Amino acid sequence: MAASNDLAHWRGQIFTRLLQAVLLLGVATAIPSALLAAREAIWSIVALDLLAIGWIGAIWHWRAMPYRWRVWQFLIVAYLVGVGLLLKIGPVSQIYMMLMPVLAALLLGMRPALSTLALTSLTIFFLGLHPDVALHVQGVPDSPVLRALIVALNFLFIAAVLTLSCAFLLRYLERSSQALSQLNADLRLTATALARLNDMVMIAEVADATAEATPATRIIFVNDAFERSSGYARAEVMGRSLLFQQGPATDAGELARVAAAMSRAQPARAELLNYNKGGKAYWVEAELVPFTDTDGKQTHWVAVEREIDERKKSEADIHRLAFYDVLTGLPNRRLLMDRIGHLLAAAPRDQSISALMFIDLDHFKHINDARGHATGDALLRLAGERLAQLMRKADTVARIGGDEFVVLLAHLANDLDSAARAAAQVAEKIRAAIARDFEIGAQSYHCSASIGVTLLPKMEQQAHDLLREADIAMYRAKAEGRNGIAFFEAAMQAGVERRLTLERALARALDNRELCLHVQPQVDRHGRVTGAELLMRWPQADGSHIAPGIFIPIAEESGLIVKLGHWALREACRAATVLAQAGSPVPLSVNVSPAQFRQPDFASRVQAALAEHGTPAGTLILELTEGLLIDQRDASLARMRELAELGIRFSIDDFGTGYSSLAYLTSMPLYELKIDKRFIDDTPHDARDTAIVQAILAMARHLGLRVVAEGVETQEQADFLIAHDCDGLQGFLYARPMPLPDFMTWLAERR
Repeated sequence: MAASNDLAHWRGQIFTRLLQAVLLLGVATAIPSALLAAREAIWSIVALDLLAIGWIGAIWHWRAMPYRWRVWQFLIVAYLVGVGLLLKIGPVSQIYMMLMPVLAALLLGMRPALSTLALTSLTIFFLGLHPDVALHVQGVPDSPVLRALIVALNFLFIAAVLTLSCAFLLRYLERSSQALSQLNADLRLTATALARLNDMVMIAEVADATAEATPATRIIFVNDAFERSSGYARAEVMGRSLLFQQGPATDAGELARVAAAMSRAQPARAELLNYNKGGKAYWVEAELVPFTDTDGKQTHWVAVEREIDERKKSEADIHRLAFYDVLTGLPNRRLLMDRIGHLLAAAPRDQSISALMFIDLDHFKHINDARGHATGDALLRLAGERLAQLMRKADTVARIGGDEFVVLLAHLANDLDSAARAAAQVAEKIRAAIARDFEIGAQSYHCSASIGVTLLPKMEQQAHDLLREADIAMYRAKAEGRNGIAFFEAAMQAGVERRLTLERALARALDNRELCLHVQPQVDRHGRVTGAELLMRWPQADGSHIAPGIFIPIAEESGLIVKLGHWALREACRAATVLAQAGSPVPLSVNVSPAQFRQPDFASRVQAALAEHGTPAGTLILELTEGLLIDQRDASLARMRELAELGIRFSIDDFGTGYSSLAYLTSMPLYELKIDKRFIDDTPHDARDTAIVQAILAMARHLGLRVVAEGVETQEQADFLIAHDCDGLQGFLYARPMPLPDFMTWLAERR
């Protein structure tokens, strides 16, 4: 339709110009012609010229009349002029008769052209029979019909060639116009979509492409989103380089990588810090793609950028949560262990001695209990600041929990004596700094520190071994009266021996099936049981229990945790089947250690345990730690998906205390998050913990994950969690962990 309209408009423009030309030429030629004819008394020619000019003038004047009507009027004038000239002047005027079909082809189309061609050819034939039209064809017998037919056929041939050429040309032009109109429409649509994209788009032409250097580029297009984000108007960036927005804080390595890719005419993707017109930095994810012409020569670059400030901020927040203490801003245990590991790995090359200090604030609990958590938190922040001010850039000050700080002093000396003296000097500075009064809220608070020191590296010791030695030395400093410094000595190994004794006892208990699982229910806002967690217990002969907090770390350090975990998994399947057979099917959660989960046969062991007891996979929820989802992420993800296909569900235990990465939350088949008890303890009184709990609940709700809060001990905590749509509550407020038979009785009593 658009192409037809374009052609009609084009014909209208031609007809208008044609009328103007004919009118001007007609006036210029018809008046002299009429005067000459009048002098010779050829009044018919005078009348014909004046009639034609007048008629054409009338057609020009009647512009409001329909286009086709005006064209046909014009063609009639041409026809009548041609007929009149044939009758008065003779065969030489045949050329006027060609005007009608040719103009019909140009102005009206194929069918009118063929009709007028037939009309003019027949006219010439019949006029050739008229005695006043002297047609002479050399070598042809004196037959009027034959002469007229020969002249008419020759006219038809020449006129048909001209007419059909014009008609076919216009037909092809019309088809080309249709294709061009469609192409233009597509281009307009593409240009509009490109201009209105939320992503920033820049197109640059290659000004100078060489094999040795990055090709020079000149921006020739930017879309609306670029103008909004950068603050530059389109005219301000025309002709500039694609990378003109980089600034002092832009990663030079990333820029070099992009430039290298561009020099090879290869696509490049990067995250860059750009600067807008006002000098404000903002992060973009940029993708640059080269374009080549039909000869393979690179002609343009297209850059698509999207703002990722929010993502970068989230990543920074997540990194801070993962590796830094929320309260003090110091590195946390995870980052500390990582740095110790790097130091140990580099020790064989460096041949230098370092030191690890474990610092515990003496009687901090008294201040915290007497003055409240706000004062205690302020004191911890000030203590962290004092420690950080004393350290070199190469050193690390970390807070690993509560009032415990750890300092890693790197590369003190090349011999033990010098390193020990240097460590003692730093430890004394720390002790003196902590001993100075802390000013908090116009009041002074006194605190001291007990410091344990161990030197590293040591043969076959890992980061946790060194941390344990420093911890042991710190307790020696406390035992000697606090506010002191103690170095780890061999005599302190007695504590380690006690741990080994406990490790052996745990191995025997596991072999003799002395451990058991207790069940702690989980309820919803209405108090209905929605699940339960299985918790390990180690009963002793005297009726006491060794707490899981004591024997689980020993099991993890000794490797017994794998065997212990497989036993717990089988017991969980057995318990789920027992509950189902008793008419009380309840989903059961069981903890899985990282070491157990990473076993190559873990998935097959889960399937075997389910099959052994005929347990439906949907009744089992495996609780994993956040650390598991960071290390060996791809392998963990593959294993989780394999188990998820069986119907196993996954929960993240102690969520918020580890990495807390949004990346793994969205990529792994998770079912629920469990908020760690330490956040629940001070909720809703502590603003920080309350904010963390609210953030976890909101995030989980958006991600479609279930949330269970552990350690709910007061009705106030429960009311707060219920008010914020927490799915499950678990804690002493509802029930303490109990043996499976007691749990079944407890369930029956609630019906």
